[in-house]
Amino acid sequence: MLIALPVGYALSRRQFRLKSLVEAVVDIPMILPPLVVGLALLILFTSFPPGREGLLDRVLGGVVFEVEAILLAQVLVASSFAIRSMKIAFDQVPERAEQLARSLGAGKGRVFFSIVLPQVRRGVVTAFAISWARCLGEFGPILVFAGATRGKTEVLSTSIFLELNVGRVQSAVVIALCMILMAVVTLAVVRLFGERSVG
Repeated sequence: MLIALPVGYALSRRQFRLKSLVEAVVDIPMILPPLVVGLALLILFTSFPPGREGLLDRVLGGVVFEVEAILLAQVLVASSFAIRSMKIAFDQVPERAEQLARSLGAGKGRVFFSIVLPQVRRGVVTAFAISWARCLGEFGPILVFAGATRGKTEVLSTSIFLELNVGRVQSAVVIALCMILMAVVTLAVVRLFGERSVG
């Protein structure tokens, strides 16, 4: 959300030269197959730039096949969904109230936090829920970029994969049921919050 709020607002309200390119970059993780996103991250961190392979991974202190790789893969994919959701939410807020507040002397920060943000609170909750759910079920990029090492880079989705690989179907089903329960609770909270916001 720390990425989605400012980027979504900028894409909604600002006109700048490379806006179409930025929007295309934001949409890439949503369009590409998840395994391709993981492979792209792996190549970026281990084989780029040519001649100085692995420079980015060394600069960041060794991310590939570590816990940090899980976070990076999840943030990359989930932020695309959150940014797109926040842009839609900001697009629905009329700019007139912002312009009026600025004409009365309010600063940009005060206008954003006191006028714009309260109007998009449902969008914030929706963007958070979508991105959190996306992180919860992310598998492809994590498997390729972080690996599936038991007890090290293991998340719920890779746990199912590991359990199925060793023939423990019942354990995989239990983990899957936990994920389903978490998804249902998340949807219930979002629906409840949305109804209270409307009321």
